[in-house]
Amino acid sequence: MGARKRFGQNFLTDQRVVQRIITAVSPSTDQHILEIGPGHGALTSHLTSFGCHLQVIEIDRDLAQALQAKNIDVIVGDVLKQDLAVITTGPTRVVGNLPYNISTPLLFRLFALDNIVDMHFMLQKEVVDRLTASPGNRDYGRLSVMAQYQCRPEKLFEVSPSAFTPSPKVISAFIRMIPRSDKPDVALPDLEKVVTTAFTQRRKTIRNALSSLLDENTLVSLNIDPGRRPDTLSLDEYVRCAKTIAEH
Repeated sequence: MGARKRFGQNFLTDQRVVQRIITAVSPSTDQHILEIGPGHGALTSHLTSFGCHLQVIEIDRDLAQALQAKNIDVIVGDVLKQDLAVITTGPTRVVGNLPYNISTPLLFRLFALDNIVDMHFMLQKEVVDRLTASPGNRDYGRLSVMAQYQCRPEKLFEVSPSAFTPSPKVISAFIRMIPRSDKPDVALPDLEKVVTTAFTQRRKTIRNALSSLLDENTLVSLNIDPGRRPDTLSLDEYVRCAKTIAEH
């Protein structure tokens, strides 16, 4: 079965990359693993060999039927339309070679779940660089701050387009994300508001970017130089801003 463009399919075919992924995930018996977008089963067959409780979500009905014929527990449908809270009622590890067009909304749906142990995903390198970027880095932005509030992301390795069929037009990267047990003490909507406002005007100073939310004196009282730009503030500094806004 060939790739279907409407599903954003690029099948992983390089067995050396498959082995690197399996080594990074290191599955074991009795773990519940949810694989998103198994495709032809490049990872699936390896995961089942470890004796874990494996479920997969596949939108392509033909591919799903082929996996079901191998006695794989398949949920057929669009992962963005699934009730993931029901699927992940116990501790769950999530793995996938994600279609790049759904990666960001899917990540934030997964971040909202309570039982995720860790996540290992193949993503577009550009997205991985943004997820893992530090303040002052050119890739640092809203996605970096909000993802790092939710989890600890780690870029593991890059993957050439030649590892896939058909070859994507971009370099990919494999990332590990572990949900934080020590999330900063701030309401998520308050943090989202201040981060979104700041990065909407990322080339301005933080004084101007947040002028509708905080005045200059308040920024100074938070030990934040009003002349800095939004892409230099750390997660902790955005948390301080958000908590201050919520108190007023």
